[in-house]
Amino acid sequence: MREFVGKAAFVTGGASGIGLALGRAFAEAGCKVMLADIEETALDAALASLSGSGPEIRGVVCDVADPASVDAAAEVTFSAFGKVHILCNNAGVGAPGGTLDNWRWVLDVNLFGVVNGVRAFLPHMRAHSEGGHIVNTASMAGMANSRQGFAPYPASKFAVVGISEGLAKQVKPLGIGVSILCPRFVRTNILESARNRPKRYGSATPADTANPLYARFVEQVRTGIDPDEVAQRVLAAIRDDELYIFTHPEGRGVIEERFQAILAAFDRAAAPPV
Repeated sequence: MREFVGKAAFVTGGASGIGLALGRAFAEAGCKVMLADIEETALDAALASLSGSGPEIRGVVCDVADPASVDAAAEVTFSAFGKVHILCNNAGVGAPGGTLDNWRWVLDVNLFGVVNGVRAFLPHMRAHSEGGHIVNTASMAGMANSRQGFAPYPASKFAVVGISEGLAKQVKPLGIGVSILCPRFVRTNILESARNRPKRYGSATPADTANPLYARFVEQVRTGIDPDEVAQRVLAAIRDDELYIFTHPEGRGVIEERFQAILAAFDRAAAPPV
């Protein structure tokens, strides 16, 4: 999709971080933008910060884990803009493995948030026949789980990568592109994601602040790259119809290490069993 002027974009997790940066970038490129977020106060502040940035910027409260909420947000967007050409399934949360409630919450937001977004918007994109682009936010943790261990976050992000790769092949004949955003450390509010945890998932598990690995993670997030840099890479990927979007070239070694282990396993599979 080479042209943004006159198009409309829907962005989840749009009140802060990467989502807000995407909204700003789309607006400045000439798109009408609908920011969707579960946190109404933050959404109002985000809209105020973008005032005058583009032709039309609106917001809608949306819980991406709830398919009915996503459907309602989609209808608000169709009513406001008529047609939507860009879908960014960006909302995400993090929590340690610990409890089943943690697993359900993270998977419901990070994975089913993507499923719910595609389910609500893809039929519309197909119907208007003008093409479009879907950006699903995964993570480097969805390419190589080098540090997180047995945890819902990388599980959800590996799943996003997998379904996005399949979706890309499915919708390419329709003129709809798909990109998988795999950032590493970005200055976002992911460390405070429990602030928006719905009561149906129980109480949040306190962070293990005494763990030096957690302290290192906190420092890496707080000193990560600016979300606006990520957003510009996303716009470039949409223009060039790129499937994978990476933001940290220094992460290449982690991916190569995983792929080397996989290739070595194939070599062993080719040898006669002992």
